Amino acid sequence: MRTAAKDWASNMEIIRKHIVFYGWVQGVGFRYRARYAAQLAGATGWVRNEYDGSVTMEIQGTEEQIDQVILSIERGTYVRIENMDCRTVPVLPQERGFRTDDA
Repeated sequence: MRTAAKDWASNMEIIRKHIVFYGWVQGVGFRYRARYAAQLAGATGWVRNEYDGSVTMEIQGTEEQIDQVILSIERGTYVRIENMDCRTVPVLPQERGFRTDDA
């Protein structure tokens, strides 16, 4: 019983990920879909297009919230994520909301 409670508590931990998406990710509504999905999931952070054709996102929330946002983006019409570089970065406790930045 304690193991289940511990697992449940660890799933509620707030984390922050820096993710770079490669593939068909610009000009297909990726950033706006990401913002909408993050708002629905209750995640915070930002997303922006890069000059090399990739999209960079920093997203903060539970592992489940982050996964939910990525799955929602992948289900989008025309979006084709071919590769993702992902790393964990420090949480920003003061951050509120999710924004779309212009490159």
